[in-house]
Amino acid sequence: MSRPKLSDRASRHDAAYLRAKKENYAARAIYKLEEIDQRFHLLRPGVRVLDLGCWPGSWMQYAAKKVGDDGLVVGIDLRPVTVALPPQVQHFVADVWTWSPALLGADVRFDLVVSDMAPHTSGDKHTDQYKSEALAERALEIARQALRPGGHLVAKVFQGGQFPELIKQWRAAFQETKPYHAKNTRTTSSEQYLVGRGLRAAAQLPAAPATAT
Repeated sequence: MSRPKLSDRASRHDAAYLRAKKENYAARAIYKLEEIDQRFHLLRPGVRVLDLGCWPGSWMQYAAKKVGDDGLVVGIDLRPVTVALPPQVQHFVADVWTWSPALLGADVRFDLVVSDMAPHTSGDKHTDQYKSEALAERALEIARQALRPGGHLVAKVFQGGQFPELIKQWRAAFQETKPYHAKNTRTTSSEQYLVGRGLRAAAQLPAAPATAT
């Protein structure tokens, strides 16, 4: 993998990055989840949260504070999370393409699934958007297996040619669907968050068995 250009690296050290460092969060992405939560009121004490693509851990840090000791936060990522987290947080190294919520137990259901997953960028805009939309579709599939009826899903996507189809799938699964552009997103980015609220009971899927890697 090639190293980022110095200009790209420097551009990431913006006000949100510096604030995250000061407040001991693992990444500036914390403020995107905070903004989405304040807008849509997704997190509260006692909630169970599944975080897909949880590395480096800032979304789990935020969610843990909001759900408190009686809540649960489970994170999944290809890379291990090393940031210190409270006891109500669990995280596992796994590939979302082969991982299944069934591994957590047949009776485990979540109130909220969040996904900040992004593909390894290739530099080709259309390829990256295609891969991002595929990850968002996978997040929806997992959410339909993992959520309780009435649960919610937030998933990042780089908007491309399949975006209208994703909106259609979200609307079929949830009572309310909103695309949301976070303020902390760079103005040149096609990044959106799809927010689905109120999973329809008919949209639930049985948790599929995990696939061997």
